[in-house]
Amino acid sequence: MNMRHLIYFTTLIEEGTFTKAANVLHIAQPSLSLAIKNLEKDLGIILFDRKKRELTLTREGEVLHAEAKKLLNHMGHVEEEMKRLQQQGPMELSVGMIESSKFWLPKVLKTMKQEYPELHIEIVEVLGLQDINKAIKNYDIHFAITNQLISEKEVEVQPIYQEKFVALLPLGHTLEGQETISVKELSGEEFIIFKEGFQTREDILNIFRQGGSRPNIQIEVERFETACSFVEEGLGVTFVPENYIQSERDKGFTVKKIQESNITRTVYLAYDRSRYLPPLVMRAIELVEEFFN
Repeated sequence: MNMRHLIYFTTLIEEGTFTKAANVLHIAQPSLSLAIKNLEKDLGIILFDRKKRELTLTREGEVLHAEAKKLLNHMGHVEEEMKRLQQQGPMELSVGMIESSKFWLPKVLKTMKQEYPELHIEIVEVLGLQDINKAIKNYDIHFAITNQLISEKEVEVQPIYQEKFVALLPLGHTLEGQETISVKELSGEEFIIFKEGFQTREDILNIFRQGGSRPNIQIEVERFETACSFVEEGLGVTFVPENYIQSERDKGFTVKKIQESNITRTVYLAYDRSRYLPPLVMRAIELVEEFFN
């Protein structure tokens, strides 16, 4: 039994006669008759009651017809799905993101879900340079939103926006009444900074260098969320991107602009240019670019 014979068999039943079915299938009537006989031979059963003038199925023929329709319908669905995959790729999108992108990325993903209702989205929070390179190279993500300037040749890196840093002080801090603060005023404070390997650490150290000072590093963390909670507990002060604070609610700290900080950090969109990216992934990248244009 093969798929072609099942197509001939179901078409014959739908059309009612060998002549009509042969015309629909664009084959000669004797070829259709031979195919049906070969199907019966392969299965070892009689499909049609040949004692009757009209085309009548045997009980076995009825069972095969019902199952053949299911199988052919399923095959049709598979073929359509393969065509869609060829055009769009799987209904999956995996994005690596830094913490401060949470103020805008959900808006882009909402549009994606409106355009692709069946889309499954996976968010991977990538922070360090090694994490991002690994995620992109291993195809764990389709693209990354990162502040790391990746120098790998196969990785396309596009700047999408810049963001300033602000200082976070515990509530009731002696500098709380000032509209802005200088880096030098914070040089003696216990400072919460990010670990080695994080671009944010270098950005913060550059702010202090610009102000002619050095931070009194007491605590090292990996996430803005952790740094904020430590400031809330009065364990020190820190710098975070302004956009991250915009997305925070119920702040338990004071936010201050930094006088000397004209340094902004650049946020990039990065992806492997050597990898095939389905149209829906390219659409997501397009929406990110449109958001900031």
